[in-house]
Amino acid sequence: MDAEIQKWEYQVLTIGSMFGTKDEAIEETLNSWGEEGWEVTHVYTPENSGKVTIVAKRPLTRETLRRRSMPQPTR
Repeated sequence: MDAEIQKWEYQVLTIGSMFGTKDEAIEETLNSWGEEGWEVTHVYTPENSGKVTIVAKRPLTRETLRRRSMPQPTR
């Protein structure tokens, strides 16, 4: 009997400016994502940017898969 493979969805966000990133902005993002079930996997600073890039993942739900498979409205 094969176990179902866990599937993930990912989110990436770069925050800040060339002048740096405020700790409060990082904390606000992390708390918001945590409430939505996201788990941070990586945080890094792109070279010479002063910005912070955050990468997070959470289990892919059937609801998300269903929503992604629906046709998108055209504008």
